[in-house]
Amino acid sequence: MTRDLKSTQPEPLRCCSRCDSPLEAGDLRCAICGAAAPQSDGAGRVETATTLLRCQGCGAAVTYDPDLQAPACSFCGDVLEVQTILDPEEQTQWYLPMTVTLDQARDALQQWMGTRGWFTPSDLSSASQLTEIKPLWWVAWVFDAEAFVSWTADSNAGSGRSAWAPHAGQNQIRFDNILVSGSRGLSDAEASAITPGMDLTTGMDAPQGGGEHPILERFDLPRSQARQQVANAIDTSAAERMQQEAIPGTRFRNVHTSIVLRRLVTERYSLPAYVLAYRYRKQLYRVVICGQDTRYLVGTSPFSYAKLFGLIAVVVVGFLVLMLVLSSL
Repeated sequence: MTRDLKSTQPEPLRCCSRCDSPLEAGDLRCAICGAAAPQSDGAGRVETATTLLRCQGCGAAVTYDPDLQAPACSFCGDVLEVQTILDPEEQTQWYLPMTVTLDQARDALQQWMGTRGWFTPSDLSSASQLTEIKPLWWVAWVFDAEAFVSWTADSNAGSGRSAWAPHAGQNQIRFDNILVSGSRGLSDAEASAITPGMDLTTGMDAPQGGGEHPILERFDLPRSQARQQVANAIDTSAAERMQQEAIPGTRFRNVHTSIVLRRLVTERYSLPAYVLAYRYRKQLYRVVICGQDTRYLVGTSPFSYAKLFGLIAVVVVGFLVLMLVLSSL
């Protein structure tokens, strides 16, 4: 079963009586206006327990499967410990399928190594050894929202003889399919680098691809903290939108926004990726590849100090030769 985010969004079970915003199961108050949520009689509620593996290094929480017998974190390789969470509030609703194969991921790594620039060791591709490659799903929130934004900023529009002029305004904007990483195993930079390759319209109710025992990261942040991360993303996105659409001019500073949300619909996704570890001269490096498009990847690579020192030596020698030539004139 695939899901089109635009056309098949499920109707919310409950809505706030004051602002009509959707209420999630377990909400005591509306996330938008703060009104008390109607009490539920709890009928049909079944208490569940989720057993997961918690990384002691990066803090990632992944699904525990005793058949895998994997004591190391799939994200960073640190030690895992077993934890049990009763009735977790945040659970994945949609899984994007893994469409990139293992061979394609390996090929993408080799191509990436060949494009790392002049200061990368010349033998990086030939001397590196792929030590581990793991397909996994990491977690993120995807939200739609309507907001009323008040903003102030300085720009070069109408500044006259001055460099800056003050401006202010109010705008109604809509946010569609804004993705906010909820992963502890991937950094924000890694998540941002690979999310453009994700097709959110391909959401399914179970993971597809990636082998028989998929590695699944779990949502483990409290709902209040999760919504705070979404709110921060809305603030950042609103400031960027105002600079693009509302604030006059081409240069900006002191951009400030105040946002009143009118509707917020948040859904939880698990997104596919490959985490690869390779070794170059006894040092480990990591690369993360989008599980749906190998063009989107990010990673670390060694730096060739030999090339740097060689360049410095050439510059110094060239400078000395130039000075000798000038002094002889």
